[in-house]
Amino acid sequence: MAELKIAVVGIPGNWSTEILADAVERATGFRLVIDMAGACLDLNSGSLRYFDQDLCRLDALIVKKISPRYSPNTLDRLELLRTAEQAGVRVFSRAENMLRLIDRLSCTVTLSNAGIPMPETRITEDVAVAVQAVHDFGSAVFKPLYSTKARGMCVISTGRSPGRIEKAVREFRSNNPMMYIQQKVELPGQDMGMVFLGGEYLGSYARVGSGGAWNTTTHSGGRYAACDPDDEIVELARRAQALFGMDYTTVDVAETPAGPVVFEVSAFGGFRGAHEGLGVNVPARYVEHVLTELGRGRA
Repeated sequence: MAELKIAVVGIPGNWSTEILADAVERATGFRLVIDMAGACLDLNSGSLRYFDQDLCRLDALIVKKISPRYSPNTLDRLELLRTAEQAGVRVFSRAENMLRLIDRLSCTVTLSNAGIPMPETRITEDVAVAVQAVHDFGSAVFKPLYSTKARGMCVISTGRSPGRIEKAVREFRSNNPMMYIQQKVELPGQDMGMVFLGGEYLGSYARVGSGGAWNTTTHSGGRYAACDPDDEIVELARRAQALFGMDYTTVDVAETPAGPVVFEVSAFGGFRGAHEGLGVNVPARYVEHVLTELGRGRA
């Protein structure tokens, strides 16, 4: 299968990017990791180049990570990949589908319109409305529209004086004009990452909080563990991810006193949680999925 050229879009040196590139190389004999910061789209010639490689001449691109952190620039990088798709290159997952997940608001509106249960959420640019949301929720999580692993998020609660609440809201708004405000839900010390490949459920892992942070992310000291959610929760996650047509994704779900809720569907589902919490070799499974989609999978 050496003639098949599949590249990985990611962060050179990053663990998940490199193990995915290794899996591609084992299956095809070809290895190329693409940092989109070095890509150049030439609309005149219709080429999308990464140094001496025209990405429009590859068989497929697997997008593990488009940028180190989410931002509007991430959307711009994904737009470049649409040129490769137009040239006939399969992109996993499709650029348009990933675009709908990068912006937290876009993901939330899609989930809400489909009736997927989520924590109570308000989105506004108005400081007074945001302050009222804090009072109504008692404790509110303010989330940037572009972020991962809880970066840039903050909790504002009614335990503060009215003046300090408004000051905290204004400080958040200074970097986030459109404020995404979600009621802080009571978690049982963990939430779940539910893993899907080609729409097939592979299993779930838990993110267990460190006890010293309000969130369970590994960025804040959380750790991965095994978990086995019931069929109702699996079906909820399946419905959520099906809205976006991703080749590989994880769905963040938590069990609350009011029932399970979905936080988000990931544009670039991680591998480490499945590796450490599930013992599943996702890169190998992902590459086999790609080969099957390209008509080169095992018979």
